[in-house]
Amino acid sequence: MLRTMKDLEDCTIIASDDNIGHVTDFYFDDQAWVIRYLIVDTGSWLLSRKVLISPIAISSFNWSEKLLSVSITKEQVKNSPDIDTKKPVSRQHEMNYLGYYGYPLYWGGAGLWGGGIYPNIMMPGYAGLIVTPQDATQKDSLAMSRAEVASQEDDDPSLRGCKAVVDYHIQAEDGDIGHIQGFLFDEKTWAIRYLIVNTSNWWLGHYVLIAAQWIQQVSWIDSTVIVGLTRQSVKDAPPYDVTKQLSREQEIKIFEHYGHHGYWKDEMKFEEENLQK
Repeated sequence: MLRTMKDLEDCTIIASDDNIGHVTDFYFDDQAWVIRYLIVDTGSWLLSRKVLISPIAISSFNWSEKLLSVSITKEQVKNSPDIDTKKPVSRQHEMNYLGYYGYPLYWGGAGLWGGGIYPNIMMPGYAGLIVTPQDATQKDSLAMSRAEVASQEDDDPSLRGCKAVVDYHIQAEDGDIGHIQGFLFDEKTWAIRYLIVNTSNWWLGHYVLIAAQWIQQVSWIDSTVIVGLTRQSVKDAPPYDVTKQLSREQEIKIFEHYGHHGYWKDEMKFEEENLQK
């Protein structure tokens, strides 16, 4: 099912032994367009320190009560690496964080999360998976990642805060078409599926969805997202009702309108190929 940013905002994070805090924002990967971390305000028990929680740790959802259960303890969170959540996250920070929890590195594989498309399969102990920083495979992966970090030291970080991107301008092939109002993400894969685009500056009261895979470039300096679509095609696209749940039938119509096949077909093919290995 697809969820909005507002569904996640202020969700309470429940550790295996107590509450951790509430969600204030999210870091997403601007290459794969996947939410990689929740930014959680811990409140008084850690002097309102903000910590990162990976979707890898999430074990269950209760959306009606805005509760997310995670397979970690308060003590683990307390001793987790500090990070400045007001800045983009570097790859080095990620390596420290993932190494601390004993999670595999999610990058480098063919899937959204390592070799798969679901974050929970990367949780140590899942389906017999045992991963520790001392494993030979993990050591090789860490060595490669450190080399990657060194080679990309001057590159722009690839993780950004979702709230920072709200109100970014959307630029089509032939001009501006509106601004980002929010996101729709997949609660199973944590992939951002759509940008919710407010076109009210162009024509009144109209929202449309633009799939993340149609994004060609993000200019962080100009606060602009460039998409490979024309203004007319966006204007003629099926409108999006922000008050209703998006159905698969509506998604199909959106992709058919733009002449693309749906992301779900690629994921079904990916899973089928993995099952055959």
